[in-house]
Amino acid sequence: MNKRITILIADDDENVRLMCERGLQAAGYSTHSVASGTEALQFVARNPLIDLIVLDIQMAPPDGIEVLKQLRASKVGIPVILYSDYSVYKSDFDTLLADAYVMKSPDLKELKEKVKELLSLDAHAN
Repeated sequence: MNKRITILIADDDENVRLMCERGLQAAGYSTHSVASGTEALQFVARNPLIDLIVLDIQMAPPDGIEVLKQLRASKVGIPVILYSDYSVYKSDFDTLLADAYVMKSPDLKELKEKVKELLSLDAHAN
């Protein structure tokens, strides 16, 4: 049984969503993308079998940190990568709820490595 890994990308920047989708699809993952925190929460509620979420921080309310807090408060255990242009959020206590923090870059190498690492850790936990 070889289940295809599904990743949700939540970012208000269409170019970032497309870049992430193309890069992650090229790496063999199935992707879905949404443009807001509200859409991300709705998507997860309708699709609880998502394997991982790539979540932008700065979006219209609720922002990525609030989405992350709501996911964790509702006991959603999906691995979350905060994907941001701003390193200042790394010192925000609430970002510790995420499984990883990756700086945005046109080179998706770090993001792909972190996705692979987290999915590998998640597979070993099950």
